[in-house]
Amino acid sequence: MAFFLMRCRHQPGHDALRDEIRPEHRAWVASGGGGRVSVLIGAALIGDDGAAIGNFGLLEARTAADARAFAEGDPFNCAGIVSEIELTALPDTFQAHRIADPMSPRLPQEAPGAP
Repeated sequence: MAFFLMRCRHQPGHDALRDEIRPEHRAWVASGGGGRVSVLIGAALIGDDGAAIGNFGLLEARTAADARAFAEGDPFNCAGIVSEIELTALPDTFQAHRIADPMSPRLPQEAPGAP
């Protein structure tokens, strides 16, 4: 398993569409994109003027491709709200266990030595 910081920048002027799509986005997050990833924590990103400018998430994924597929499959992205997706790998020492209440179910851990 690997951990990623996901940052999604949003197109300006899409507030009404974002509000409309938000329930689908929240369902996507709660399901981890249908079990593709575990979303440990996330929230909106807010600009200096108080307006939403994007969202972030801390993801646990089997691969970087799974993390990217989760981000690209988000209803916000599919609706054209997202202008940029950035994924940054976190170190193996990232202490995910300190996040007590993840936003989606944790991924099953593989047994040591499993292929």
